[in-house]
Amino acid sequence: MILSLDKFSAEEINLMSIFDTTSREALRDDLLTALHDVYEPEMIEVIGSTLEKLDSLTDEEFAEISFYIADDDDFTEGDAIDE
Repeated sequence: MILSLDKFSAEEINLMSIFDTTSREALRDDLLTALHDVYEPEMIEVIGSTLEKLDSLTDEEFAEISFYIADDDDFTEGDAIDE
């Protein structure tokens, strides 16, 4: 799968990587739980955008994503990351 820049940012990939990624639903549940303890507006925005993007994926698409700690260098304009 090619994970293009219009799907997830480096921040979103890094965020997802610290939670349960065994299924899309498990990740969504963890992000929603974490959202209750977050007070920083920028982090609330990252969690919200991640949840929206997760909702647009099928379980099959989600299963193809490789989760890792992303570097901003991985996300240069116009590039895509092979998954």
